[in-house]
Amino acid sequence: QVQLAESEGGSVQAGGSLRLSCVASGQTSSLHCMAWFRQAPGLERELVVSVYRRSGITTDGGLGEGRFTISQDNAKNTVYLQMNHLKPEDTAMYYCAAALEGCPWYAQDFAYWGRGTQVTVSS
Repeated sequence: QVQLAESEGGSVQAGGSLRLSCVASGQTSSLHCMAWFRQAPGLERELVVSVYRRSGITTDGGLGEGRFTISQDNAKNTVYLQMNHLKPEDTAMYYCAAALEGCPWYAQDFAYWGRGTQVTVSS
């Protein structure tokens, strides 16, 4: 089993930046990919960005238009989401996720999830 714990989100003004972190614990050696998803009210959970744990290759989900960056510190079993130039439409619950195979695009293919953390961007 694996547990994922996101850092606290927060409220920022449009144009601001925020960095989220996610710490994995448990059987982390089984994890192949880490990712960040977000879900706004009434919408589906969508991929923000993902990273292969071994290679560091990232996949951008296209939501951030280059404003969101994922990084990882495997020694600490931690991934980070750096969000810059935030917009009100970035307001959502942000989730950390981990996959056992490949680096999937869809939420349903991820095995483990954090509880989520709220990010609110005001105009």
